[in-house]
Amino acid sequence: MILQSLVQYYERLAEQGKVARPGWCSAKVSYALDLRIDGSVRRVLPLKTEVERGKKTVLIPDVKQVPAMVSRSSGVSANFLCDNSKYILGIDKDGMNEHTRECFKAACEKHTEILGDIKNETAEAIKAFFQHWNPEQAKENPVILEHWGEVTDGGNLLFMVKGKFAQEDEEIAKKWETCSLNMEGAVTGTCLVTGEKAEISRIHTPIKGVAGAQSSGAALVSFNAPAFESYGKEQSYNAPVGNYAMFAYTTALNYLLSNKDYVKTLGDTTVVFWAEDASVECQNLFLAASEPTKDNQELVGGVFQNLQKGWAVDVEAVEKNVNLEQKFYILGLSPNAARLAVRFFYADQFGEILRHLKEHYDRMEIVRPAKDELKYLGVWRVLQETANKKSRDKKPQEDVAGRTFEAILSGGRYPESLYSAVMRRIRAEQDDSDAHIYKITRGRAAIMKAYLIRNTNIFNGKEETMVSLDETCNDIPYVLGREFAVLEAIQEDANPGINSTIKDRYFNSACATPAIIFPTLLRLKNSHTRKLSKGQEIYYEKQLADLQGRLPAKGYPKRLSSQEQGQFIIGYYHQTQKRYEKKEDQ
Repeated sequence: MILQSLVQYYERLAEQGKVARPGWCSAKVSYALDLRIDGSVRRVLPLKTEVERGKKTVLIPDVKQVPAMVSRSSGVSANFLCDNSKYILGIDKDGMNEHTRECFKAACEKHTEILGDIKNETAEAIKAFFQHWNPEQAKENPVILEHWGEVTDGGNLLFMVKGKFAQEDEEIAKKWETCSLNMEGAVTGTCLVTGEKAEISRIHTPIKGVAGAQSSGAALVSFNAPAFESYGKEQSYNAPVGNYAMFAYTTALNYLLSNKDYVKTLGDTTVVFWAEDASVECQNLFLAASEPTKDNQELVGGVFQNLQKGWAVDVEAVEKNVNLEQKFYILGLSPNAARLAVRFFYADQFGEILRHLKEHYDRMEIVRPAKDELKYLGVWRVLQETANKKSRDKKPQEDVAGRTFEAILSGGRYPESLYSAVMRRIRAEQDDSDAHIYKITRGRAAIMKAYLIRNTNIFNGKEETMVSLDETCNDIPYVLGREFAVLEAIQEDANPGINSTIKDRYFNSACATPAIIFPTLLRLKNSHTRKLSKGQEIYYEKQLADLQGRLPAKGYPKRLSSQEQGQFIIGYYHQTQKRYEKKEDQ
């Protein structure tokens, strides 16, 4: 399913002229060797351009359409017309050695074989270059010596003859396409992607751009041990994919990963997404809806309103109506040594994905502080609530990110690991010596509310009333959370400017074992109320009396379950926000 979807996407991109045709690829090229007809090097032409990166101006290689490049993890294997200095010139930054000699020899043989029967000036110049060039005398060539550091820095080099790049010569291009599509000794079979008889690709083009994977690329389809092979079929013959399908899916996936505007990173998972018709409007809208910002939250709200009313999605961010019925694909990839692991793959109608996002945001809706202007908490912000704020990288847990994202997209149940991760962070930060700098954040309270709504029936049909403080709710854990917030407020008003409160010392215990902690808290409250004014004392005593009246006559429960602790935290958060709300009104 993944490969078929990527092949279809490649064909749509090819129709739009955005990707290379079979046998070709896009590559970064740093310099061109301008050759004379006799094969000598006239000059070295820089192909880098200046680009602003932050406050700096950097030079980046130009991207050219070149003959498809080979996959190289070890050994010697030359590319055609475009390669680094080891293959094109037989040298590296230190000069020539045995390895560079073998590389140059492989390149010489490949170019001589492919260009052998072509008689035009460009082909003759390249053949003459390989015939006469001597890597041992490279430092004696004034043109190469002048640009020694540049041409040997590892970047790709191209050939140019009479101001025209060699790969643009029609006769050479035609010969290359013939050679690349008709490989000698190729194994034929039924392609699992297209279902047609085809030459089967032995090694698949590496996928580049996945965070944490090798910079040279990693394989999505490969086998590296006999234990994974079947019926004696080695390497990628074990999962037969035709040359065309291999080229199509790798080109499409590399195209997606190269466009950083449409790549999301969640923990160790790199996420790409695309529409069946290759429309960027769907990609733009999905990006905005899955990670709203202050600038686009009105747009996202408008989209959700139109979706709920059954209207066409036609907003300023897109140039035309979005087809809500077309398929939309989301793929999550993680590094696994020299290979890639598929974390998740989700496909559905685009309108359904937007609907599931809206349902998620509805479940996440909770009263927020006045300074918090962001209405929708995107997926990345949700996952950040599971991260340790004092760690260096601040990444969410690897097992949480992919499963949470998939649950949001599909409208399924949230993973237990998300709820547990948030609970662990709350407990860890309350036990921390610097805990007073943290709070039960809006995001963590919202995650717990969303989880309890979607995965349990603990609210008994009161989901819509749990956005802000529900003074009619008599659920014991919720009431206990509210009572703890009131007791904390009494302590803070009695001791203005206090650095740490009962939350820092007693919150975790009160949340888990109320019967043990709340009697202690009530005794502490008595000493705090003596410092309050008469009006403040009466105000808080009325609140506590109301909350105590909602508790069972048998007293505080001995223990609260994990779900009940979530209710406790939501009650605490609601009561605390109500208190801040009143202060802001005053």
